[in-house]
Amino acid sequence: MIAVSHLTKTYQGVAVVDDISFTVERGEVVGFLGPNGAGKTTTMRILAGYLAASGGDVQVAGFDVRDASLDVRRRTGYLPESVPLYPEMRVDEYLCYRARIKGLGGGRLRTTVASAKERCGLGTMGRELIGRLSRGYRQRVGLADALVHEPDLLLLDEPTLGLDPDQNRQVRNLIRELAATHTILLCTHILPEVERTCNRVLVMRQGRIVAADTPSGLSRELSGGQRIRVEIKGVRAEIKAGLQALPGLTELQMTPEGDWWLCVIKSTSETDLRTRCYDLAVRHSWRLRELACDGHSLEDAYLELTRT
Repeated sequence: MIAVSHLTKTYQGVAVVDDISFTVERGEVVGFLGPNGAGKTTTMRILAGYLAASGGDVQVAGFDVRDASLDVRRRTGYLPESVPLYPEMRVDEYLCYRARIKGLGGGRLRTTVASAKERCGLGTMGRELIGRLSRGYRQRVGLADALVHEPDLLLLDEPTLGLDPDQNRQVRNLIRELAATHTILLCTHILPEVERTCNRVLVMRQGRIVAADTPSGLSRELSGGQRIRVEIKGVRAEIKAGLQALPGLTELQMTPEGDWWLCVIKSTSETDLRTRCYDLAVRHSWRLRELACDGHSLEDAYLELTRT
């Protein structure tokens, strides 16, 4: 869906985006992370066709952003960091206006506007003046605008910025619903939401991509593998023998807690060992009280990768 190769954007000789390359496959939800000034918003604007690149190639849905900008825009819905709405217009009026700009008309316009409103929780808000809406509802109008022409790709730049906790939750739930039917590139600072929603993560720092992996992969790479904590009741020798046979084992600690054994397992295996631990417990009739990953979080990995 997105193919970026050696993308560069300079201002007065300073590289804001510095020779980056990445891909986003159709159906993926990819988190786009990095501190303020890392180049994320500039990259999003280039992908959306609103800003020209200084160098490199960018394709969206097989179309070159520079040479086929209109084809790219027809297939892309873009929600910028600051949603540009007309406060004097009503919701229906604004969405119909935006749909016409995007080439829709007649029955299709009415159908797509109604669908976008319904998906964004605006079904009863059509007659409301945009200027009188809460910030959360204005974000919903912006999302409906991004959806109204039924694009394949959604570029969402800080969609929950400035919202209160309840508004934040509503917009996050909406994004999770959209993830089922759209390819999404999501720029956000809400790292727990990225862990729950995104298939992969791209991390930018000072104009360059410094990491690209799954959220769990980034965390595992930072900790040098995975760390599993499991509490088991059984014969110590049997438990030790079973756990020592796990693939990639680098360390096993066993601490008695009454009749239970608290076992901390460190491994370089890329396979999640929690399933293997559970299978061992079932096979040997061990009682299991706790089974959890106990490694670094995505936030830990992010802070490590973006530290200057």
